[in-house]
Amino acid sequence: MQTEILIIGRNEEILQTVVRLVNNNPEWIGTGAATDEEAIEKFHHHHFDVVLLTNGISGEEEKKLRKIFTHQDADIIIIQHYGGGSGLLQSEIREALDKRKAANKPTVSFTDDALKNAGPNINK
Repeated sequence: MQTEILIIGRNEEILQTVVRLVNNNPEWIGTGAATDEEAIEKFHHHHFDVVLLTNGISGEEEKKLRKIFTHQDADIIIIQHYGGGSGLLQSEIREALDKRKAANKPTVSFTDDALKNAGPNINK
């Protein structure tokens, strides 16, 4: 199953580059949005595993988007990426996915009480 990533950025050229870099990974599907409204609409109509915030998003816009996205999906991963090349981008996405995978990994716990009522076996 592929990881769906919503990429939000203000500069159309940079946004298209980031979408292309994300889509170069066969495990990921990237979808771009240049405005808050477009991003919110896409998020409401499609399931995304990750939201990637890129260039030009103000602190207030980011706060608003985080609130809207986490209200609709409390488990959504939101990553900020403001440049640094494709290696850093892929590393940031993988790290966030690995953290979620580790957090959601089921744990198994059991108590072995097979000998709880055993007494000493001493014969005289």
